[in-house]
Amino acid sequence: MKRRNFFKLTSYGGAGLTTAVCGSRALATAPSSNLNLPSFDFATIKIDRQGQIEQQTYHQANLYTESLGNYQTLAMVAIPEGKFLMGSSTKEKFSSDRERPQHQVRVPKFLLGKYSVTQAQWRTVANLPQVKRQLNPNPSHFQGDRLPVECVSWLDAVEFCDRLTQYTGKPYRLPSEAEWEYACRANTQTPFSYGDTVTGNLADYASTFAYASETGIPYRHQTTEVGSFMPNAFGLYDLHGNVREWCADVWHENYRGAPSNGKAWATGGKSECRILRGGSWANKPSHCRSAHRSGYPADSLNRAIGFRVAMNI
Repeated sequence: MKRRNFFKLTSYGGAGLTTAVCGSRALATAPSSNLNLPSFDFATIKIDRQGQIEQQTYHQANLYTESLGNYQTLAMVAIPEGKFLMGSSTKEKFSSDRERPQHQVRVPKFLLGKYSVTQAQWRTVANLPQVKRQLNPNPSHFQGDRLPVECVSWLDAVEFCDRLTQYTGKPYRLPSEAEWEYACRANTQTPFSYGDTVTGNLADYASTFAYASETGIPYRHQTTEVGSFMPNAFGLYDLHGNVREWCADVWHENYRGAPSNGKAWATGGKSECRILRGGSWANKPSHCRSAHRSGYPADSLNRAIGFRVAMNI
């Protein structure tokens, strides 16, 4: 039986063994790395500790669009390959030993959802033929086609990827934890991709609380439509709030022994728990930092948890 937990996101540690599989990769073909993807232009900002704009920058990214049928599409942003320092230093405010030791990771290029999966996208894929498990086409507590789907377990998210793979012939999966943080940071090393803090005008979180010296705004108490705020420098939206997001990896209490190649850490750890990244509408800003991580039971539901999908190129 699924466990439905609404507010408390608990961390776990321990031992176990598992392999995370999302999609029938032997039968699926990813888009060619030489594919000429269309580009889109966007702007983002850097803010200071008071939440004031220090700099505005302009960027361009490549976009892959997948048709889901039923007038629904899935937008995927091409994330460039690169190296980054994963985790946080002891000097970062509200950081923990779960985010250490910091370590260099090289991430190959890949595609990542421009947004968290929406309820309209979820409903469309949930009506595709079953692969391993049934999916509730309407699981969310907060209702709206453009709102992110929530109250879905890690097992449900994997089934979504499997059905999408079966339907499109492309190897959709959950991102690895390293891919997620790399994409969230977008070549930054500050606590947030926007700088040393975040504000309620940039993300949906418990915005009455401050991380640095920014002014709080009224707490929304629920999810917001995807893409409502400014993207990061890779062109991705809602990585510091709205819903926490499942990653493929098994939960480990820290980064000792973590892979450095960007792949999911699929062995050891606590196999019944999986990684959550990003903040949510219910979280204080300290839990919305780029480095913040926690583990959660793979079969549990929570109105603060959703996901986005990834694919190799």
